[in-house]
Amino acid sequence: MQERPKIGDVARMAGVSTATVSRVLSNPQIVSAETRRLVEEAIRETGYRLNQAARNLRHRRTGGIVALVPNLANPFFSQILSGIASVLAPAGFNLLVADTRAEGGASILNYAEPSRADGLIVLDGSLPAEALARRVPVVLACEWIPGLAAPRVKIDNRAAAMMAVEHLIGLGHRRIAHVAGPPGNVLTQARLAGTEQALAERGMPAPLVLPGDFTLASGRRAGEAWLALPARERPTAVFLASDEMACGFIGEVQHHGVAVPRDVSVIGFDDIELVAHMTPPLSTIRQPREAIGRRAAQRLLDRIGGDDGAEDTILPVELVLRGSTAAWAAIR
Repeated sequence: MQERPKIGDVARMAGVSTATVSRVLSNPQIVSAETRRLVEEAIRETGYRLNQAARNLRHRRTGGIVALVPNLANPFFSQILSGIASVLAPAGFNLLVADTRAEGGASILNYAEPSRADGLIVLDGSLPAEALARRVPVVLACEWIPGLAAPRVKIDNRAAAMMAVEHLIGLGHRRIAHVAGPPGNVLTQARLAGTEQALAERGMPAPLVLPGDFTLASGRRAGEAWLALPARERPTAVFLASDEMACGFIGEVQHHGVAVPRDVSVIGFDDIELVAHMTPPLSTIRQPREAIGRRAAQRLLDRIGGDDGAEDTILPVELVLRGSTAAWAAIR
């Protein structure tokens, strides 16, 4: 029976050391592109297969990374998780996903034990910092936890909100409402601050702030609140802190005969897949969700490899203009 190829066989064929082959398999980003190519060709030629279970046992690893997500039903997270998986799988790690709202705090924090996972990617800023510190490597993505010294991969939410509101101001709107996220949420605070700053810098009144929680239902309730205002006092434009809320808002006001954008301009935040296919298609702030996932996963692999840095990675956003916003003066 033919002997199973060993890592030494790969190293000899590629003309590198076994340590280099190991680095290509476990931490390829630190190896030059040419060396990776030689090693990958040698792996194909020899038919070498990594014994992942033995490798994890040697390194006292579980082979699993856990992503802690605040609401798996929210389509916002799909591309982020796809980006995470695209980096972890080639590095030999399995991605496990836990819904922090469904499982509850005490159960979720069990994932921070080294016997359960080799690292955490945390997308929920409401988890307690002290429970996550000093257990397994942690990277924060999208949301962040004040007081937790861990790398953060995110966007500049304040600047992104300013971009959305400045677009509405540029269209001639002077009464602008903001539908906020959950109270106390770091994204809620940053996006509200950006909304207020954009208006203040133009010498305009503070926004009418309506409560929300990033869900369709809260967007519908915001639509009800907007409809309940006297017609002459209704804001002519609404910036909502998530696309889901924008969908709920538009559905509610359209149900009552309000035309978007003729009667009210609407802009959301995130650019989830659905909103380009609405009637009208939604103007929004596009987050680079897949890139956020990839960068968070790579940063976690770096931490597992011994890099203890806690610097932030800030990724750019894009203002996507579609049919839900229009110049106020031009349509009155």
